[in-house]
Amino acid sequence: MRCCLPVPLGALAGIPGPSEVLRSGLLLAPALLRSALPTARPRHPRSLAAVHLELVTLTEDRAVITWHTAQPGTDDGTGRMLPAVTEGEVRYGTHPARLNRTAGEDRPTAHHHIELTGLEPGQTYYYQAHSRGVPATPTALHLVRGNAAGTSRHGLGSPGGPYSFTTPQPPPGRHLLSLGLCNDLHIGETVAGLVAGVPFLRGVAQRAGLAPYPELMSGAVVDEARRRGAQLLLAAGDISAGGGPRDLAEARRILDGFGTHARDYFVVRGNHDRRARDGDAFHRVFGGQDRPGWFEHDVAGLRIIGLDTYDKRGNGGDAGGLGSEQLSWFRSRLRAHREQPTVVFGHHPLTVRDALFPVSPGQRLGRRQARAILRAYAAAPGVFLHHVGHTHRNKRTHVPLAPQVTLQEVGAAKEYPGGFFLLRIHSGGYALNFFRARAAEALEWNERSRRQAGGLWPHHALGRTVADRNSVTARDLSGIGRLGPPSAMPRSPQGMTGKPNPPPDVARGTAPP
Repeated sequence: MRCCLPVPLGALAGIPGPSEVLRSGLLLAPALLRSALPTARPRHPRSLAAVHLELVTLTEDRAVITWHTAQPGTDDGTGRMLPAVTEGEVRYGTHPARLNRTAGEDRPTAHHHIELTGLEPGQTYYYQAHSRGVPATPTALHLVRGNAAGTSRHGLGSPGGPYSFTTPQPPPGRHLLSLGLCNDLHIGETVAGLVAGVPFLRGVAQRAGLAPYPELMSGAVVDEARRRGAQLLLAAGDISAGGGPRDLAEARRILDGFGTHARDYFVVRGNHDRRARDGDAFHRVFGGQDRPGWFEHDVAGLRIIGLDTYDKRGNGGDAGGLGSEQLSWFRSRLRAHREQPTVVFGHHPLTVRDALFPVSPGQRLGRRQARAILRAYAAAPGVFLHHVGHTHRNKRTHVPLAPQVTLQEVGAAKEYPGGFFLLRIHSGGYALNFFRARAAEALEWNERSRRQAGGLWPHHALGRTVADRNSVTARDLSGIGRLGPPSAMPRSPQGMTGKPNPPPDVARGTAPP
């Protein structure tokens, strides 16, 4: 199955402009050529490599830090070092010379995921991650002038750090409700990272004998969203790899692990879920033929609007679009309740900025409609968030036409960085935090799938700064009522993610005695 990566080199439709292609070509050519050639592993003086350090999540009171350990000089057949199972530890403190707190793991692994808790809001912390005494080095984001390890550049000039981050203040007011935001499940896909027209960029397949990665990752994301306190889940399109009835039915079964469709979770169409000649399987599975693919739903005073951004016929490679009926309905609903706090979600972004790869029209909603929607937002001050997928990256954008709206692109659930956003709504603002699915099999696939696009995928997908995946916005949301605690977590369907995962033990940061 050929997947539709947001790398439109030779894409199905919509060719980028010559200047953009030239800019990206000059930037990416050396790395792309290296990916096509066999590489010799350099000799390492150490018996262990600790790499790909990332500050994934940062809230007012916690931080999630991940890295990978491997055997230098080895190759697993995909150009990656063989994993090395060992212990992991994070040492941290409020001064770079006094890392007097530690957090560890309860079992050895090659895919390290440590959560620091009990942090103080507005405090700067310094940290080092170690495995077997070897300091972990950050994921390099030099092509996008990014920083994977912290909120400042402290420590980036020296291998092993210490690196630095400053915790934000929490959103003002009391907590009201939490929503999970995810997209791009691609159920039915078998190879990640194939790009039309670029044959030497090899895709990445799951290891033999393991569960298909879209099903594995989607189930892990659903479980993680519930564990992190999401009371509702919004899935913004590309639920399937090609709109097939069996794939959509499997997606429905996985999402039902979160709760009841159209009450606990909501789904909209992506271009991969487009109508086929023999009918519309997406509507049959997620709503019925007699209902449109767009909707409005009220939860305790919060309005949720779902958009079908591929409301048309097409091959999926062209620009997204709303039909005239849907666009008219959407504008009228915004006019009718201009001040009501509103979250909108759909598959295609309104704009794609700061992209590493050339951007084609197929990467976004049609420009004319996007401008029309932004103008409607400017006249509807209650809209505060527009959640999208399609680009498979974490990116936060604000535009002058509707500055009160956060345009949040969310990385694909199916592959690196493999997770979802938790939207925590308070009476005086909201926080957006990216969480990785932390089931062991999900972390393993995360590491395997990061080598997409010739190894350049982290530059595109992770988010060039911590702020692209973790942010706090002050805003009056007191019109929203408090939602009660979520119902008991439904039992995951048998076989969804293999054996059910027990609730994870969170490694708490503690000062030594």
